[in-house]
Amino acid sequence: MGVLVDLEKCDGCKGRMDKGTSACVEECPVECISLVEDDPSSAPNEREQHAVVNNEECTDCEVCVDVCEQGALSMLE
Repeated sequence: MGVLVDLEKCDGCKGRMDKGTSACVEECPVECISLVEDDPSSAPNEREQHAVVNNEECTDCEVCVDVCEQGALSMLE
């Protein structure tokens, strides 16, 4: 399966940017999620970063979906 990132909803956990991470990155047990920098002038909602999931490494545990406060992550079918 894997995880889909809704780029319109994902804001890279703006509130955690001072930590340099996000909730999904912190909680992923297999470390298959990373953050990618965006150009705030062209990204939705002036987003500065967003999550990217390596679905080849994802174990479908759904932890990231559960911790995403923006509801930007969902499981692929």
